[in-house]
Amino acid sequence: MELHQGDALAYLEDTFMVFDAIYSVFGAAWFTDPGLLLPAVHANLRPGGVLAFSQRPPVEGCYGCQASYIPKGPDEDPAIVKRWDYPPETWAAMLKEYGFADVTAEVVRAPEGRRRIGTLLVRAVRRAA
Repeated sequence: MELHQGDALAYLEDTFMVFDAIYSVFGAAWFTDPGLLLPAVHANLRPGGVLAFSQRPPVEGCYGCQASYIPKGPDEDPAIVKRWDYPPETWAAMLKEYGFADVTAEVVRAPEGRRRIGTLLVRAVRRAA
């Protein structure tokens, strides 16, 4: 296995590598416009290759590009980070639109305890050409 760290979209657009799987844990799939990322992932997956990602589920009714505000310090403005939140059925439809098949998208409930937010898990396979 070979791991890469950096701007995922820039990497995918600049590489000629073809991958068996592309995996994002609370990362690029959440913080990159899917209209840009999904075609790049599709182009860099071999037929039958898997895209899998996880992220926080969306807040009901707050879909599409959202802003996250990350505090920097008491005297500094917060950093603003964009994220893309969609319910599972929207992710499934978008992935199919971009040439993926065997799509599963579901919210896994958080275990009992202090944490109350589950995890959105998405998996899709690149269709054969």
